[in-house]
Amino acid sequence: MSDHVQCATCGVERARPLPEVCPICADERQFVPRSGQRWTGPAEAAERGARLEFVDLEPGVVGVTQRDCPGIGQKPALIRTEHGNVMVEAPNFIDDAAVSAVRELGGISAIIASHPHMYGLQSVWSRAFGDCPVYVSAADEHWLGVRPTNTVVWEGRRAEIEILPGVRASQPGGHFPGSAVVHWTAPDGRGVLFSGDTIGATADPRWVTFMRSFPVWIPLSGSVVQRIADHVERYEFDRLYGNFGSGIPDGAQDAVRRSAERYADWVGGRYDHLT
Repeated sequence: MSDHVQCATCGVERARPLPEVCPICADERQFVPRSGQRWTGPAEAAERGARLEFVDLEPGVVGVTQRDCPGIGQKPALIRTEHGNVMVEAPNFIDDAAVSAVRELGGISAIIASHPHMYGLQSVWSRAFGDCPVYVSAADEHWLGVRPTNTVVWEGRRAEIEILPGVRASQPGGHFPGSAVVHWTAPDGRGVLFSGDTIGATADPRWVTFMRSFPVWIPLSGSVVQRIADHVERYEFDRLYGNFGSGIPDGAQDAVRRSAERYADWVGGRYDHLT
């Protein structure tokens, strides 16, 4: 772990020889800071006080908060099931304490990131848990900075995979061509959607949003947003978790429908008279 390299800005792992600039940050959806490219790794991050904190979000879901870690501060979720655990999004930090904490929660049977910004240190986390499979969309495979030993490439907007019984994933696209969502049937029988940046959770728990880029505010078209909303209609879900701590505690499916309609109306010009 100590010699692993990652971008200090996005937190995504990168193999040597290192490029002059992180390709993920050089893309229009992200950014290279004015201070320039800087590389780091878990050892340096640990010296700076980096750590992971774990908190129960609901029965069967543990949220991961990254403190003083490299990257953009996503909050991964560990779905705990009787068939094993799925890590949705990968942390940008790892140390013995974090691995021990996850082992006490039942370990990791599979890792899936919603899109390349969330790859984090997924190959290192996979290795720490017996080279558990890491699911990567075919459309976004070329963004891998390090290819995990057990990479499972899956593709297609019509495709759906069952990661573990009760945990499925599919690719609405949008933010990235292969952007994915993960659906889980919770112990209470209700569906839960882990939406990543495919469907962005907002500060208002009644609404969601959709963007090509959140950091630099590039929108998607109304037709793409409607496609995403139509795609997730295949699932029944009451709750939604984004990847930065926000979410919808109930009525999430209706919120996605309403939000897509509102978005399409705004970008389509329906409310231009209000501007």
